[in-house]
Amino acid sequence: MKKLTTLFLTLFTFSLFAQDVAVLKYKGGGDWYGNPTALPNLVKFCNDNIDTNINENIQTVEVGSTDIFQYPFLHMTGHGNVFFSEDDAENLRKYLISGGFLHIDDNYGMEPYITKELKKVFPNNELKEIPKDHKIFNAAYEFPNGLPKIHEHDGKAPQAFGIFHEDRLVLLFTFESDLGDGWEDPEVHNDPEEVREKALKMGANIMKYVFEN
Repeated sequence: MKKLTTLFLTLFTFSLFAQDVAVLKYKGGGDWYGNPTALPNLVKFCNDNIDTNINENIQTVEVGSTDIFQYPFLHMTGHGNVFFSEDDAENLRKYLISGGFLHIDDNYGMEPYITKELKKVFPNNELKEIPKDHKIFNAAYEFPNGLPKIHEHDGKAPQAFGIFHEDRLVLLFTFESDLGDGWEDPEVHNDPEEVREKALKMGANIMKYVFEN
């Protein structure tokens, strides 16, 4: 009975805040606050172009807080160290299996830390590369070649990895792409407009996928 009540309250909370998104704050010293204009710009792009009605007042929530259950979509970024306590990991796992979604965008240098910490969240689930025909790559805009390359980093091909729970994609990890830099205000990185557009369109695909699946 308690589990059913908890699930009901979780789903009820998600329905109340169905168009809210937030930045995830984590421990470990990594710059969780990086790319401050990225998510606001993406939300505005989505509202203007794909008929979403996402709250443009972006909040910050801590990974160990029950406040994360108010947001169907969480965005996480950074360059360096990430640390989840056991309580953080359990809270995040409950959030994800209850219907939440986490997008982790490697801002360069985050990968070895986050992959280690995700084992605390899903000990029996590995990050798997998402195939190019997955609907997250064509939810609103077509990306037949998969994740677009936005910044060079180590010059490797961009990759999108996911964790699935009961066949639902609950977590997306974008690597060697840096979508968030492409979402930032134009003067921050001076990216060509076509590069920013690619990043924003891929971000819109993620948002549309999350809110319609």
